[in-house]
Amino acid sequence: MAAAIYDGKAIGQNKLRALALIGDRYHNPDYIHIALEKVFGPLGIKTDYTIDYTSIASSLLKSYDLFLILRDGMIWPQGYLGPDAYTAYEQGVENKSEFPAPKSVPWITEEQAQAIQEFVNNGKGFYALHNSSNISVYSKTYRELMGGAYIGHPTLRPFKVRITNHNHPITNGIQDFMVTDEQHYVAYDKDPKYILAESENVDGLDYEGRGTKSPAAWAYEYGKGRLVFTAVGHTIHALWVPQHLELQKRAVEWLVREL
Repeated sequence: MAAAIYDGKAIGQNKLRALALIGDRYHNPDYIHIALEKVFGPLGIKTDYTIDYTSIASSLLKSYDLFLILRDGMIWPQGYLGPDAYTAYEQGVENKSEFPAPKSVPWITEEQAQAIQEFVNNGKGFYALHNSSNISVYSKTYRELMGGAYIGHPTLRPFKVRITNHNHPITNGIQDFMVTDEQHYVAYDKDPKYILAESENVDGLDYEGRGTKSPAAWAYEYGKGRLVFTAVGHTIHALWVPQHLELQKRAVEWLVREL
């Protein structure tokens, strides 16, 4: 039987391997896994998924061509009430007074941040997705690699992702698109020429006086490797908006030097 074809490439003949660290308190790894299979599957890239942040090390990463993170920088060793902090779940818990106030601590160590940095420096690709910008709050080394840091976001709302650089291989031909998602506001540390897209609330709503816009995607060479950040991704619907899905595929291809 002939191999399926995506964008002129035979699926299943790709020798590339990716590792995806996914899931946290606010982002169920199941929907992320399902969503990302629409990215990696058509590209024929064998992808391993893990929720074990403690396993991230040079010894693990050396087997891969691409590393992706879609999780924040926090863990909750003392536990927390409810499966989702944005619901009224705790109102119906009879023994909620027995639970301590939730307190987060960072999971990333300096050794892990250096391992990711070394991975990219040596010629591999790193895709920082959605709330992985929050890890930068806890690690200067990770932030220096990733290029920015999470500030915050309003509640889910419609906003536009506007392509600001149409000449990059990732965004060439990609149209602006609307999405209902968390509009992440991020600080950006690198040269503005690397920004590919920005988010904009076209209804004129700002976030804590920070205006209606924020950088939403960037890409650059780092050492011998490459890095891409895209901010959209709190829901599977947002990850599967057609233009955004195509952008993610292009990002992966660019990172592994097949675009």
